[in-house]
Amino acid sequence: MATGKVKWYNSTKGYGFIEPSDGGKDVFVHATAVEAAGLGSLNEGQTISYEIEQDRRSGKESAGQLKAG
Repeated sequence: MATGKVKWYNSTKGYGFIEPSDGGKDVFVHATAVEAAGLGSLNEGQTISYEIEQDRRSGKESAGQLKAG
């Protein structure tokens, strides 16, 4: 499981980005992943664990299986 910090998240728009701890490109995170994890929202600078998931239709990667802490 990868870890990172929330770079920014906008609950109105329903998405944001996580900056991976090991460097590399930022990871997209969608509101559905936040809701599925039982988190109300994400806060800038918050540490989060996640798995990279690939959308079956678009092939785009995003963060899923989120865990705060």
